[in-house]
Amino acid sequence: MSDASRPIDPPRDVVRDVVARAIAEDLGPLGDITAALVAEDVRALADVVVRADGVLAGTVCATEVFAQVDPTVDVEWRQHDGAHVAAGAVVGVVAGSFRSVVTSERTALNFLCHLSGVATTTSRFVAAAGERARILDTRKTLPGLRALEKAAVRAGGGANHRASLSDMVLVKDNHLVGSSIASAVARAHELWPGRTVEIECDRPEQVIEAIDAGADIVMLDNMAPDEAAKCAAIARDSGRSHLLLEVSGGITLETVGAYADAGIDLISTSAITQSAPALDIALDMRVR
Repeated sequence: MSDASRPIDPPRDVVRDVVARAIAEDLGPLGDITAALVAEDVRALADVVVRADGVLAGTVCATEVFAQVDPTVDVEWRQHDGAHVAAGAVVGVVAGSFRSVVTSERTALNFLCHLSGVATTTSRFVAAAGERARILDTRKTLPGLRALEKAAVRAGGGANHRASLSDMVLVKDNHLVGSSIASAVARAHELWPGRTVEIECDRPEQVIEAIDAGADIVMLDNMAPDEAAKCAAIARDSGRSHLLLEVSGGITLETVGAYADAGIDLISTSAITQSAPALDIALDMRVR
């Protein structure tokens, strides 16, 4: 599990690769045949305008789109990822060939709108939880966009859970078919010494077993806030000062505060990635 103090921007090589595939998808075999109707020498100036209050994310991806379509296009950001922006704000200005700017428009906005939506939704969960618990994402992300979405979560003030199956040991209910929690934790420590071991539990007895087995994190799966509070009391009474409690499953903006009040350390939810609505952002173009 990574900390919210990590850099907001996603890895550059990932951005280049994802953007290249997105542009190829949009251009098709003949390129932008509509943009060809505009004379080559026409220049454009475009404002990147936010149409609703939110948190900005995806500027690195948008810049990369313009750069890959036409390196001579200039992009100047007035606000950067993580900034809280109000409806009507001009967060960036794009200048260059009209053809290049209009060709880049949809792909750049797709990244901006989606990733700003992730950051915005994350920020709302973070505000609802306050200082009582940290908001984490999950692996429920759009295929191929995980690093970008997790960067957007950081922009929104959240933190990242594991980015891949290699990051930590997370024993879920299906892993426990034919095995016990104790044996799973022991085997995990044997195979991967030093790695974080987390156990998913759906009832108090499993919580006790996971604590006794030496798990680093206990995930309370699909528990109501009052059930989570009872398990938090069990954890406190165990004397395991470094043990972390996580809740996951069905967390909403309406309930996240109750889970934070229950004495939980970590609240993970796919609502901030998989279900985040896009933030409305547009490109208002004019001829220079």
